[in-house]
Amino acid sequence: MEPIAFADFQKVDIRVGTILAVHDFPEARKPAFKLEIDFGDLGVKRSSAQITHHYRKEDLVGRQVIAVVNFPPKQIGKFFSEVLTLGLPDAEGHVVLLQPTLGVPNGSRLF
Repeated sequence: MEPIAFADFQKVDIRVGTILAVHDFPEARKPAFKLEIDFGDLGVKRSSAQITHHYRKEDLVGRQVIAVVNFPPKQIGKFFSEVLTLGLPDAEGHVVLLQPTLGVPNGSRLF
């Protein structure tokens, strides 16, 4: 990948939020959950996340996650994903969520 300027990185709004609710998403092409995430002053946003391999719905509620909050909504079937919940692939390609190691206020911005 080619280098980018720091100003380009600053255009990506990456924030922390707490998962409030998790719903099945049987219409998704790949196994996924629908998440409702509280981003503090930014409000509650929805996201689709392909995280069913490592996570159970009941274990996700209350967990803080990291997400890009300034992409335009993406339509997935009849569902609109408003934020991109971030994760990294494990050795088998299954998503592992990014999260702070200590609790921080919802809506805190990565910088």
